[in-house]
Amino acid sequence: MLSTRLTNARFLTMDQDRPVAHELGIWRGRIVGLDEAVTSLPAREVIDLRGATVLPGFVDAHVHLAWTGFREDTPSIAGRTRIDDVLAAVEEAVARKATPGAWVSVVGYDQRALGRHLTAAELDKVSHGHKLFLLHDSGHGCVVNTAVLDLLPADVPQENGFLAEGAMGAARALRLPHSQRELAEAIGRAARTCLAEGVTACAEAGIGGALLGHSPVELGAYQLAREQGGLPLRVQLMVSADRLHPVAAHEDDGLPRALDLGLRTGFGDDHLSVGALKIFMDGGMMARTAALSVPYEGLDHSGQLQDDPEVLADTIVDGHLAGWQLAIHAIGDRAADIALDALERAQRLLPRPRARHRIEHAGLIRPDQLPRFARLGVSAVVQPNFLRYFGDDYAAVMGAERAPWLYRGRAFLDHGIPLVGSSDRPVTDGSPLRAIQFMVERASERGQVIGPEEGITVDEALHAYTVAGAFACHREDSLGSLTPGKLADLVVLGDDPRSVDTSRIGDIEVVATYVDGRETGTVAP
Repeated sequence: MLSTRLTNARFLTMDQDRPVAHELGIWRGRIVGLDEAVTSLPAREVIDLRGATVLPGFVDAHVHLAWTGFREDTPSIAGRTRIDDVLAAVEEAVARKATPGAWVSVVGYDQRALGRHLTAAELDKVSHGHKLFLLHDSGHGCVVNTAVLDLLPADVPQENGFLAEGAMGAARALRLPHSQRELAEAIGRAARTCLAEGVTACAEAGIGGALLGHSPVELGAYQLAREQGGLPLRVQLMVSADRLHPVAAHEDDGLPRALDLGLRTGFGDDHLSVGALKIFMDGGMMARTAALSVPYEGLDHSGQLQDDPEVLADTIVDGHLAGWQLAIHAIGDRAADIALDALERAQRLLPRPRARHRIEHAGLIRPDQLPRFARLGVSAVVQPNFLRYFGDDYAAVMGAERAPWLYRGRAFLDHGIPLVGSSDRPVTDGSPLRAIQFMVERASERGQVIGPEEGITVDEALHAYTVAGAFACHREDSLGSLTPGKLADLVVLGDDPRSVDTSRIGDIEVVATYVDGRETGTVAP
């Protein structure tokens, strides 16, 4: 007997062998058959989906759940365009802190909306003895007041209170870590947001690190969330590379650096597992710290790397030798050059053709870099919504020649490079449907078409958020398509993305989301 039979729907299976079906059977959380294979079987529950369109649950291959959850519960200055209004909102947040000298966090900071960065001196006027930390929307910088600067070593680079990359990490390190309970609650909030947008599996892009980590025992918070029923979707955890340390393993193992006990990619189960090793090469384009080979338009610098190129390259090689899948944050083309060089060296030392290393973001990739991606078998994990919401700005700072190379689509596919969709939430909107719309039309919110030749088809965009996402996470045997034997994770949509006008894809209603064959929100995971 089936647990559930879903009927009267258009199932877009994303399986080439059977692309469309109208009935689907579920038993013990897995898909057991389609159409004639299940039509006559008895079922405990038969659900009429009334002609809805059903897809495999979306896989978001690059998210930040804890950061997303905390952001949802933190005072924000987003949308304000006047310095005085921002300072008033910060002072209001300070007023809600009863403990003198306490830290006050504010999110939604973006200097582009203000025309310049805030300064420590301006924050001092509204801090009233508290320590202020305004996180940049990119996650690659912050502005702090003098009370924080006074606690930092003198050699930490800063400019009137603005701290970028490692300097921001130094400021974050001054604060006590969040408790596992606080983290578990934040993770749960973010997970529910993902489910509402049809995401059933995701890859958390870097726990435990100096730049984005929240606790040295952050993995335990995800275990706690799951134990308490607060992790209703599947999560793969990337571990920040700065958690690796030298190990005295046997010389035959060839492990120069590792986590304790040799933990690496693949440990865990269908709901919570360890994924790739996250390696930060450069910064972000919003903060103008993505490392480019040619300076930003109108600026006299070309961004920055997170460390010396040799150190970054050695980290990539050591991670490869230790058996990790690598997820390498490289937004700028200079950062991508160093990453590709290091991957070539790593594969020469120890060939691992099935490692499925990934370049996270691949924000600006030159034409000459594309064949190298393909030759190395590297996936491009892109964030289409970056250009949907920030594309006008990004195109301006790249200039006419480079703008078409931003967050490519067609060029990756034409070179045989796996194109993987993701959000990087909470940096911007996490909706896969809005991202899919952008991948097809390449239009920013204001209507600017950026690199129209990089547009792809709706089917290809859906593939990026299902089949390709599962592949990038080594989960293609259980996720990514509605194929018998795979986990019964699916999203029910109010319309078919392939049949509506492209401009309407992002507004399609997510009617329901199923994980393990159960509609989320009705049965505890």
